[in-house]
Amino acid sequence: MVSRRSFIKGAIAGGATVSAASYLFRNSGAALGQAPAPGAAERLLALNVNGQLRHVDVPKEETLALTLRNRLGLTGTKVGCQRAECGSCTVLIDAVPHYSCSVLTHSVRSRQIATIEGLASPTGALHPVQQAAIDQQGFQCGFCAPGFIMATVGFLKTNPSPTRDELAEGIAGNLCRCQDYDKILTAMMSAAEHARRS
Repeated sequence: MVSRRSFIKGAIAGGATVSAASYLFRNSGAALGQAPAPGAAERLLALNVNGQLRHVDVPKEETLALTLRNRLGLTGTKVGCQRAECGSCTVLIDAVPHYSCSVLTHSVRSRQIATIEGLASPTGALHPVQQAAIDQQGFQCGFCAPGFIMATVGFLKTNPSPTRDELAEGIAGNLCRCQDYDKILTAMMSAAEHARRS
């Protein structure tokens, strides 16, 4: 009589054997010059993130926000609404701010991606916008901070000397749960002034 324990052990051993065999046959086909299974190679990407080439296995339907956070460990990019409304996931793609929750990772394989982690200099000095956010205590809970900072960095590339109203309009696509927009804008204006001086 077969016990439950021996039956489970046999099932596990059998599954491991089948899995190993399928792996061997799959690889042996590739060695013989056969094409990989449809979709197998299409998932592998080389992404340029913060100046580094990162290799990652990504499904076609995955957003850049999820790839950055879950596959590359860049959790500074926050995921809020996942509907391109709050701006907490803002990153720069070719120096232009984008909601990464609405960008498919496969669509940016040849682009330059910058996240909040990539703003500091190689020596560790913070970007002027990051430093201003700290100096001016511009955020309360801080959840929206990376998105606002990235949006401001992107905006200042196109308008390095904005008025307060121009900057407010330029980063209006970002929302703050704490609704302390005046402090945020003061901090971002301070960053613009610091960037002009440096």
